[in-house]
Amino acid sequence: MTTLDIELLEPETAAGRARTLAPLLKALGDENRLTLVLLLAERPHTVRELTEATGMGQTLVSHHLAPLRDQGLVTVTPRGRANIYALCCEALVTPMRLLATLASSTPEGLDACRTTAGDCG
Repeated sequence: MTTLDIELLEPETAAGRARTLAPLLKALGDENRLTLVLLLAERPHTVRELTEATGMGQTLVSHHLAPLRDQGLVTVTPRGRANIYALCCEALVTPMRLLATLASSTPEGLDACRTTAGDCG
């Protein structure tokens, strides 16, 4: 355990965690999808609102929302003729913990976590 109380990855579980995290990180790894996630972090939006905010077409916004929805990173709630998309923060916990663990695995990273973010864990 580090001083941030983050359990470091054991070698025998690293491959399993990587298999679990790869689809989540892939969904977050696209600039357009990340833009949508950042907008949804502000508040829930309809596809139309996301289209207006990003300048992307409706088909492209829907295309990028699909992998986020598939990975549980966003939720969709029907409201009338529109769907309301919202960020699901619980689904972000796993990749964020892994990234914090990786960041704090070196003395430099641990120091950066302490001084930049206040706490990586």
